[in-house]
Amino acid sequence: MKDSRVFKRLVIAAVLVWMVLFAFAPNLLVLMASLGRTGDTAFVVPGLSLDAYRRLLEPVYGQILLSSLYLAGGVTLICLVCGYPFAAILARTRPPWRGWLLLLVVIPFWTNSLVRTYAMIAILNANGIVNRLLTATGLISAPLPLMYTTGAVLAGLVYTLLPFMVLPLYAALERLDPRYVEAARDLGATPARTFVRIVLPLTMPGIVSGCMLVFLPAVGMFYVADVLGGARTMLLGNFIRDQFLTSRDWPFGAAASVALTLVMGLMLLLYWRSNVRLARKELA
Repeated sequence: MKDSRVFKRLVIAAVLVWMVLFAFAPNLLVLMASLGRTGDTAFVVPGLSLDAYRRLLEPVYGQILLSSLYLAGGVTLICLVCGYPFAAILARTRPPWRGWLLLLVVIPFWTNSLVRTYAMIAILNANGIVNRLLTATGLISAPLPLMYTTGAVLAGLVYTLLPFMVLPLYAALERLDPRYVEAARDLGATPARTFVRIVLPLTMPGIVSGCMLVFLPAVGMFYVADVLGGARTMLLGNFIRDQFLTSRDWPFGAAASVALTLVMGLMLLLYWRSNVRLARKELA
């Protein structure tokens, strides 16, 4: 019994040390850098200046934030519309086939997402699969300019993040008790009414979890915009990367990082409040 308590304390201490070294300390350094200023001999001169945050309020940077949130919202909506039917089919498929379908969902995780993004070039470029298919069927006479567009970035983000939407939805739909659906049908509810009044509310935790898992990474995946958008689509992740590596304006990049962290923290707070509200409804 005593050995068990010692082991638990060691594990908790190890987790705390890990969190301090690799989570709290880096974020504290970023916060301190955002309050500093650039110098002639150093990337950051310590201080308590808010100039970097004031610059973030300029309209051009607000436009970058809004375009990033708009694109991430579009990616989340597409993943939800595509992922929900697939997750529903997955949850209702018999076990031998369900395992194969789940394998198809997780197979992309076996390869680095950057490699998969480069693979999208073979699909979207002028001589890619899409243009060849459309040309062969006679739908187009000349290749479409699919690469280096916002649509290409959108397709790349959806391709990369779709599994993060499917898996939480599958977990929620797999736990759904089919007796609720049967009871609704026995009482005369139409399929659409059963879905809206029964299935959708009971799977809302999976919907919220999937949306969070897709939306938050989509804001900062700068390499997808670089590879498929040709750096023409400026996202918040690209902007932060450029401030650190190109402009060497570390305080400004750190201030943008802090702003992005606050936006993500706000999203997580909304997620937590929605979970609490759903839990209260279930208990009621």
